[in-house]
Order: sequence, then C-alpha cells, then structure tokens
Amino acid sequence: MQLQLVSPCRVPRVGGAVVVGGIHRIGTLTSTVTVRRRSKAVTTAMRAVVQRVASASVEVEGRIVSEIGPGLLVLVGIHDSDSDADADYICRKVLNMRLFPNENTGKAWDHSVMQKNYQVLLVSQFTLYGFLKGNKPDFHVAMAPQRAKPFYASLVDRFRNAYNSDAIKDGVFGAMMKVNLVNDGPVTMQLDSNSPN
Repeated sequence: MQLQLVSPCRVPRVGGAVVVGGIHRIGTLTSTVTVRRRSKAVTTAMRAVVQRVASASVEVEGRIVSEIGPGLLVLVGIHDSDSDADADYICRKVLNMRLFPNENTGKAWDHSVMQKNYQVLLVSQFTLYGFLKGNKPDFHVAMAPQRAKPFYASLVDRFRNAYNSDAIKDGVFGAMMKVNLVNDGPVTMQLDSNSPN
C-alpha cells in the first residue's frame, strides 16, 4: 500500500478514477494531475467590437442620425480606468485592421478601411463592460457617463484626425439607439486596448 499527501491544487488519479480526499489508502497511486484554478480576470482596457459591414445606421427616436455604406461598425466600451493611450491604441488598430479583400491579388485579409476609402460608424456601448451578478447585469466597471461623454467625443475626434473626417460617423452618446447593420461575411472581431501589438 502506498500513501501520498498532495496539496489542495493537486488531484491524485487512481486507475481511471480521481481521488477526492488528497489521500488514497487502497490500491496503487498511478498518476497525479495538476488542477489549475481559474481566476476571473477583469479586463481594464477600452473594448471595441468591430464588424465589417455592407451598410449600417443608427436611429434615435425614429430618426436616422448616422449611416454608412461599406466599412466598419465599431461598438466602443469605455472602462473606468481608460486613458488617452487606450484611445490611441483603439483608433490606430481599427483604422489599420486588414479586414477587407484585395480584389487585385485575391487575398481575403489584405486591405484596411482606409485603403478601401470606406467609412467607420462609431457607437458608444457601455454594456460591453457588463457583468452578471446572478441574472442581473452590473456595469460598475464602465466609465461613468459624466466622464465617458467627453472621453468618447475625444475618441471620435482621434478617428477624424487620423482619417478622413467625413468618413467617420457616430451615434448619440447616452441615447436609446437602434443600430441596424448588414454584417458582411459575417466578420466580427473584439479588440481590447491591452491586447498584444
């Protein structure tokens, strides 16, 4: 008979069965597997959900306030800790993501929205930083509206300064919006400002 004490993070396996007590006194211990505890990491970054679209529009109170043809619809979630560096990263990455095909070479992922001279529709969406507490959503890690509104406006300005200002559209911050889109592909990617370069 063999005895082995294991730490709480190590689970001994006897034959095909896992031993649940940490000590097994009957039979032979044949292997030990390591169990990694999963920690729920909370992202502290600006988040963008980028969708390649054939068209998209934003409607507020029955009126279309913004619309684009081919290009990118970008839903933006602003974290409470976001800074100018996060906004710079998202702006640079979105405008340079190669999500469009090159008709001349046949490459599927070769051109950016700027290379295609397409448009970008930005929509502020704090619910991208929602977490469930039970069944109820919690948005406490999203930047408060009083700070987020001017911060989001500065992000829109970054896009307009980095590209053609007429090609950048946005929704109405804080309004109840209906966002309509025709996803082309479909192609949807999530981008966080703390992502690797």
